[in-house]
Amino acid sequence: MAGTETTTTTPEPKTTGDGGVEAGLDALETAGTTRPPLRRTLTAKVLPPVTAVLLVLVVWQALVTFKVVDDPTKLPPPSAVWHVVQHDWLEGKLLGYIWTSVSRGLLGFLLALVIGTPLGLLVARVGFVRAAIGPILSGLQSLPSVAWVPPAVMWLGLNNSMMYAVILLGAVPSIANGLVSGVDQVPPLFLRAGRTMGASGLRGVWHVLLPAALPGYVAGMKQGWAFAWRSLMAAEIIASFPDLGVGLGQLLENGRNALDMAMVFEAILLILFVGIAIDLLLFSPLERWVLRSRGLLVKS
Repeated sequence: MAGTETTTTTPEPKTTGDGGVEAGLDALETAGTTRPPLRRTLTAKVLPPVTAVLLVLVVWQALVTFKVVDDPTKLPPPSAVWHVVQHDWLEGKLLGYIWTSVSRGLLGFLLALVIGTPLGLLVARVGFVRAAIGPILSGLQSLPSVAWVPPAVMWLGLNNSMMYAVILLGAVPSIANGLVSGVDQVPPLFLRAGRTMGASGLRGVWHVLLPAALPGYVAGMKQGWAFAWRSLMAAEIIASFPDLGVGLGQLLENGRNALDMAMVFEAILLILFVGIAIDLLLFSPLERWVLRSRGLLVKS
């Protein structure tokens, strides 16, 4: 009717408690997955190790400059070590030293994975095998890898087979024990749920057991690589032979025989560099992926 005013009110959207919680969780997730600024990344991840290296170099140089260690045959200055590294690089030898050891180490580690993974599953899932082999694996893991070099030389001779045998004896127990530890931490509910959905036998191992045991397995692989690398260095130092080529362990032994401390430090630094590089390029990304896939690490 004329003269009467009608007002239309728009209903306000209703927000339920559950919707508010979901919106809050979405906001938290969005805020957590934003990439941090480059400056913060450099400050948090690059600056600390660079500072540590510089501090070591400063202390090293100070020990030489202030005659705390005045015998260059015992502690050469950093510049002398750098000159040796530079000389080997210009001569084309440096990459050869590194490749000889890295190729052996990685191939031996892959063989250790092939052997250690089924062995770990067998020990973890079969009670009789665990009772029989479990203590032996733990004992082998605690045995110094250098102890295997003399019998490996006597069994196989001075060749690459001896090197790989020492690597396997050092790495396989760690990989197997890591997988056993990971399997032991898998909740039985996961296995029952997998069997209910038809994942039994090998399918259950592949689709349920191994993914659930992955954190322990990755830790075992990382420790297995450390043992493999240490075992290889021990074999190269003790069982040196011209036909085997010059790896980093052989380089270290050559420096000792020549009483060249700069060469000794070169070999030590290269061994350390390779160990850090393999960890940063291989195992650190693998660990981050495992943690992120379980929601334990915010993607950055």
